[in-house]
Amino acid sequence: DVQLVESGGGSVKAGGSLTLSCTASGFSVGDSDMGWYRQAPGRECELAGTVGRIADSVKGRFTISRDNARNTLYLQLNSLKTEDTANYYCQEEVSSHRGQGTQVTVS
Repeated sequence: DVQLVESGGGSVKAGGSLTLSCTASGFSVGDSDMGWYRQAPGRECELAGTVGRIADSVKGRFTISRDNARNTLYLQLNSLKTEDTANYYCQEEVSSHRGQGTQVTVS
């Protein structure tokens, strides 16, 4: 079965950093198109980026990487702003399988 599990979210002050992880099972992260998305209450889902491309809204602050040996996708969030508060989840782009997400709250 395909499964994606995100972790690493939490509460952080503006200007701080977090590293989110997305561990996959049932398929290979290294062989797949993977993306990170976020959704804040009352707002539409927003693409934060895919491997190799970061959305303009977070460019220069967010970085996406993956560790094929660990079958894990990462999202490094730096210089966090209050508007970055959202539930962040990873998605396999072809099948649209996604995880439940991990909450990031910036105050």
